[in-house]
Amino acid sequence: QVPLVESGGGLVQAGGSLRLSCAASGNIFSIAAIADMGWYRQAPGKQRELVAVISSGGSTNYADSVKGRFTISRDNAKNTVSLQMNSLRPEDTAVYFCNTRLRSGINFWGQGTQVTVSS
Repeated sequence: QVPLVESGGGLVQAGGSLRLSCAASGNIFSIAAIADMGWYRQAPGKQRELVAVISSGGSTNYADSVKGRFTISRDNAKNTVSLQMNSLRPEDTAVYFCNTRLRSGINFWGQGTQVTVSS
């Protein structure tokens, strides 16, 4: 198991910024087996969608809707992944979930944190 603990989120006005963080804990073997870490989001009535993902080597991939506004970063020594969200829009309102994917393909999810952007 690789428990994920998320922090950050909250209520912000449009144009504002928020930072989400996620820490992965577990036995050493599990952490060493982590490949990708990322963030997904799910708005009411919509499917969960990828926001951003970062590989163990630092390669990143972003949803088109957040490119240029969000930045994902990762600290392999601390087993953390963060998402800096700038220029937030009301359509960014969703529950944001941290995700880790092991090299075996197994996925783990955080409990989710609410981000609400008011217009």
